[in-house]
Amino acid sequence: MFMRMYENFTGCRVVAYCLMSNHFHLLLEVPPMAAGGLSDSELLKRLSAIYNAAVVADVKKELTAARKLGEQGQHLVGEIHTRYTRRMHDLSRFMEGLLQRFTRWFNRAHSRTGNLWEDAFKSVIVEDGVAARTVAAYIDLNPVRAGLMTDPAGYRWSSYGEAIGGGPRGNGKKARAGLVRALRAHQGCGADDTLWANDVSREYRKLLMAGALKKLEVRISLTGEEKNLRKRKGMTKEQATEGAERDDALKGEIAFGKMLRCRVRYFTDGAVIGSRSFVNEAFKSARERFGPKRKDGARKMRGTGTPAAGILWGARDLKKNAG
Repeated sequence: MFMRMYENFTGCRVVAYCLMSNHFHLLLEVPPMAAGGLSDSELLKRLSAIYNAAVVADVKKELTAARKLGEQGQHLVGEIHTRYTRRMHDLSRFMEGLLQRFTRWFNRAHSRTGNLWEDAFKSVIVEDGVAARTVAAYIDLNPVRAGLMTDPAGYRWSSYGEAIGGGPRGNGKKARAGLVRALRAHQGCGADDTLWANDVSREYRKLLMAGALKKLEVRISLTGEEKNLRKRKGMTKEQATEGAERDDALKGEIAFGKMLRCRVRYFTDGAVIGSRSFVNEAFKSARERFGPKRKDGARKMRGTGTPAAGILWGARDLKKNAG
């Protein structure tokens, strides 16, 4: 898959994805280049992701010859590295390479020429934590929104489908590692696929399927003790409050889940998605892009994004047709 090829080449990480018939969605993490850059061996390893063995061998020869020159060859070594690393750890370069490679393949396969993509790609900055896992779920629910299926686990061309089904090579480690990162990056967890089998898979499944639950199904899932508590007369104020809070939480989860099963423009056009403080910080760093009358960056979600209002914020005020 070209997406994985450019992931390995650029050092970017695909956190979540979904490939549809005429478009695709990616949640991409773009870490900075390691301090000190790449070693020769790491550079050659990355090149092998998108270049054939002959090209990699030629680059290796260039590096070997430059290294033999000692200090005089350091500048040449730097030029060789820069030739390729300037295309790494960069969102635009990742997308440029991916789209061009797919276009060449598609044109050959269908005996056609010319451009394939109608518009330039859209990008939204997403904060770790609630925003990242929400956007990941929104991406994996694309086939559900399109009416292709009711359970996203059955769609093989998505991060969740690959994580559950194992992917084309029967492992799905990349997809599981990406989703672990989506749900746990704010806690300092790396892309560790071994954590998927713990609470991560259950938590993500709950988020994906919350919108499919009905009030009756939620009640049936309660324990007998909880159901008796609901029916008992003369319960204390504390017990009644606890039951009401639990109902509100369940309703909130279902409303949030249903939102993800609708088209929410904020997740594609919101510019920045995250907590209020995160969006405001992004606004400050790009102040020149906004009009002089604007005082802050965070905007409440409206329309179909209303269930996330107060939890997630966007940098754009999509009042008209906000859904």
